[in-house]
Amino acid sequence: MSTEIPQTNPQPGVGERALDAATDVSRTIGEVAGGLHAAVDRLTAAIDEARKPGQPLSTVAAITREAPLASLFVAFLFGIAVARRR
Repeated sequence: MSTEIPQTNPQPGVGERALDAATDVSRTIGEVAGGLHAAVDRLTAAIDEARKPGQPLSTVAAITREAPLASLFVAFLFGIAVARRR
């Protein structure tokens, strides 16, 4: 006859579960922040490239400086055209 007491696996307490959940959330936030940082870097590079002389963004900026009211009117008409499609 054996006198050994069977060992049970203790369940994690509330504190341990809260720490595990906080660690998981922290990792997820870190991954999301890393992804956002990479996306912002790519967008910044694309905008910088488009601002070079002769590129579309540079041309639009120059036209807007020369005729701001006309540019506002064109943007307004563009907004109406997009809104009517929906």
